[in-house]
Amino acid sequence: MDAHDEETPPIRRLPPQDECSEFTSDGGRLITNQRALKQSTGNWRACFFYFSECVAFYAISKNLVTYLTGVIHESNVDAATTVSTWIGTSFLTPLIGAFLADTFLGRYWTVLVFLSVYTTGMATVTASAFLPLLMGSSYDHGVHRAVAYLGLYLVALGNGGIKPCVSALGADQFDAADRVERVAKGSYFNWYYFSVNIGSLLSATVVVWVQDNIGWGLGFAIPTVLMVLGLAVFVAGRKVYRYQKVGGSPITRVFQVVVAAVRKYHLALPEDCSALLLHEHHTSQFRFLDKAAIVEASSGDGEKGATTSPWRLCTVSQVEDVKMLLRMFPVWVSMVLFFAATAQMSSTLIEQGAAMDNHVGPFTVPTASLAIFEILSVMVCIPIYDAVLVPLARRATGKERGLSQLQRLGVGLALSVVGMAYAALAEARRLALARSAPAENGRPSMSIMWQAPAFAVLGAGEVFSAIGILEFFYDQSPDGMKSLGTALAQLTVAAGNYLNSAVLAAVAAVTARGGKPGWIPDDLDEGHLDYFFWLMAVLGLVNLLHFLHCSVRYRGRNSNNKCS
Repeated sequence: MDAHDEETPPIRRLPPQDECSEFTSDGGRLITNQRALKQSTGNWRACFFYFSECVAFYAISKNLVTYLTGVIHESNVDAATTVSTWIGTSFLTPLIGAFLADTFLGRYWTVLVFLSVYTTGMATVTASAFLPLLMGSSYDHGVHRAVAYLGLYLVALGNGGIKPCVSALGADQFDAADRVERVAKGSYFNWYYFSVNIGSLLSATVVVWVQDNIGWGLGFAIPTVLMVLGLAVFVAGRKVYRYQKVGGSPITRVFQVVVAAVRKYHLALPEDCSALLLHEHHTSQFRFLDKAAIVEASSGDGEKGATTSPWRLCTVSQVEDVKMLLRMFPVWVSMVLFFAATAQMSSTLIEQGAAMDNHVGPFTVPTASLAIFEILSVMVCIPIYDAVLVPLARRATGKERGLSQLQRLGVGLALSVVGMAYAALAEARRLALARSAPAENGRPSMSIMWQAPAFAVLGAGEVFSAIGILEFFYDQSPDGMKSLGTALAQLTVAAGNYLNSAVLAAVAAVTARGGKPGWIPDDLDEGHLDYFFWLMAVLGLVNLLHFLHCSVRYRGRNSNNKCS
């Protein structure tokens, strides 16, 4: 799995004058637009502003089904549909935030605006929990539901400006031209994801316990207060952040290349780059797009003015940016199936757990609590990966990251296949026990703890792939499209969840024909959920082979292909 030019070269010391420079070398600026000082800005000191958002998001998502059924009084089907739609929307809106950040506002101001929207949404959701008490005898279910939905979708919109910009803004705090900061930047995405899982763990334990045992009002108020504090901390740190210049609309630049290339479809491509505008760093892949950079002979001032329009003539650099996005697309597709596999942790694995014995010694374990093994796996594996695996791999390969980005993604895809295969074997064993011996004392024969390895393996896969895809898209995206690249990485989560829903619906439609119970009936003892898990494992294996093929051919943004 050779990443080729995607990976940075082996560690080399920068010239002393560059390493000891007083200012950053990557164009980082202060909020006052002055050059950023290395010693007093950026680095890890500027990366502590995203924790509260993690707690708030998972405080809603972990227990939203219970709130909708128990408080808003929706049916199980409607509540499940609402949750799926809301989560999907939360991971689609980052495209809006990324566009605004890269085009108009920059990452800091985009986060500030959308964090305010997010906080308003959390306050609205909290108010919906108190609404029955406040309205008293004049309580109206329609008003209650409308307020709750307004709050939820304000949160989804606010999430859209934060998800793609917070991780990218954090990565901006490390100067890629500085050897020490470049190494720290390689660890940044690991610890970013680690903090996300701390927020998830607190939400799945403390906040959910408060919601179930004390009240929804307090359960939502706690993350709302954290959001307000997070907003204050974020604003307070504005003087130590490093800011990157807004590069204009990335979407517009992409369409300019496509339109210019289509307009010149009748022109023959030159044998070399001499007829292209600004022809340095040219690559031969997707050569049709090179037509956008062909300089046509002008015939008069009017024609000359037309040919210099950005919709008729683009630089090779602009064309190469579009090529870079196209090269990343096969990787994006591979990650969609990975997140379809991890989506089982909130769907079919929960259903499987409900058919197992949830008594562990004197304790009764809630089915959804098995997700803690995934969270703990992530929190254990990240330090091991960062402190043990990367240094060992670095000594073996001479690369700063140890494993290349594509190698890291490939390991995660392989682990998702292992996780699905294990779930299939566990389900086959559960079915055999359920059909050969009746449940004792009303309890199923197989302990729910047999699910723990599946959650742990999928969690380990996230350390490689879920973190790796964020780092890959940030690093490989063109300089003016960093937020958009991060949003595209987040979009794989939404696409994976939607794909999972589509596969489930297709399996149900095909296997339940003719009055048969199908693979996934209401009573799992009558079905074959293990077949579904095997299907996901096989799809994952095919996806892994496709990814290996694409990774061998991949040429990253550090490619040295130039004009002859």
